[in-house]
Amino acid sequence: MTDLDSFWMRRALAEAGRGLGHVEPNPMVGAVVVRDGRLVGIGHHARFGGPHAEVEALAVAGDSARGATLYVTLEPCCHFGKTPPCTDAVLAAGIARVVVAMRDPFPRVAGGGLARLRAAGLEVELGPVAEADAARRLNAPYLKRLATGLPYVTAKWAMTLDGKTATASGDSRWISGPRSRALVHEVRGRMDAILVGIGTALADDPDLTARPPGPRRAARIVLDSAARLPVTSRLARSAREVSVWVAVTDRALADRRDSLTALGCEVLAFAGEGPVPIPDLLGELGRRGVTNLLVEGGGRVLGAFLDAGQVDAVDVYIAPRIEGGAPAFTPAQGRGHPLMAEALRLERHEVSVIDGDLRIRGTLPPSWRAAE
Repeated sequence: MTDLDSFWMRRALAEAGRGLGHVEPNPMVGAVVVRDGRLVGIGHHARFGGPHAEVEALAVAGDSARGATLYVTLEPCCHFGKTPPCTDAVLAAGIARVVVAMRDPFPRVAGGGLARLRAAGLEVELGPVAEADAARRLNAPYLKRLATGLPYVTAKWAMTLDGKTATASGDSRWISGPRSRALVHEVRGRMDAILVGIGTALADDPDLTARPPGPRRAARIVLDSAARLPVTSRLARSAREVSVWVAVTDRALADRRDSLTALGCEVLAFAGEGPVPIPDLLGELGRRGVTNLLVEGGGRVLGAFLDAGQVDAVDVYIAPRIEGGAPAFTPAQGRGHPLMAEALRLERHEVSVIDGDLRIRGTLPPSWRAAE
């Protein structure tokens, strides 16, 4: 591997990111074709079911692909799915060398694409190391769902400088500024599902939609063990327009379930008289094809996900406000940790300032990584 290999793979990774929100549950993939040190083709997987990145880049390159190097962020597929095998396209184009950021753990690929290209006489290399790590981070939701069957969970909240998510009276509109809230809507528009607890649903009567709409139309989920979501709520009244899933347990009375179902809500029932079990809920969401789940709170809900070890990333907005007051609406409750040394620490994070608000995004060390 050379510095030039790293440069071109970074270009392919940047191209891959253009598929965010458009390709799930498929992975984001980018590809560039380089001949004699010059970019002759570039492409990305732009939509679910559409042409893969390699095919797009090779189409741009045309005859210039013969004898060139293909940089691709994920191992080319070698099977018929919604599209023909990318390995066939690579061989037909006359590519001489292929550099792949990472193997694809999907069982129908899993090294088979690399083996097919090597068997045909192409020079095939994995790496570079830094870009391979970036490729894994880019497709962490895809990798987690393959490894565990569960969606990738992002916890989002806004809080004041002293850690409050609402005033003592429960008022929370608005902690963060307009630009921060617009960014939240952008994130919502890339999610498969958005989840809140019944406390938030009752206090805020939210829509939980993306405005303006994004590339995805997220299902809206309420953790509501007793089925208390009012039939007059915005969520219930709009359930026939955008999916609403109400997660309940045996505490929910039949007539309450029936009232919500009659409005178009789908009731997800779990055994037990206590709270909705987070692992069971995530298993059900995975079976429904949810790759990215945004958890917006409140504090008990976020605490339950943390206690279950099921928060993969955080997206936090800290406003330059001080609320004060003893009754604390904190973003994450649950059991917590007895010692500060045991507190969860972000594995990676980035900080930005959004019109005065501090935005911190980061990831937690994935417990599922060993299963990749």
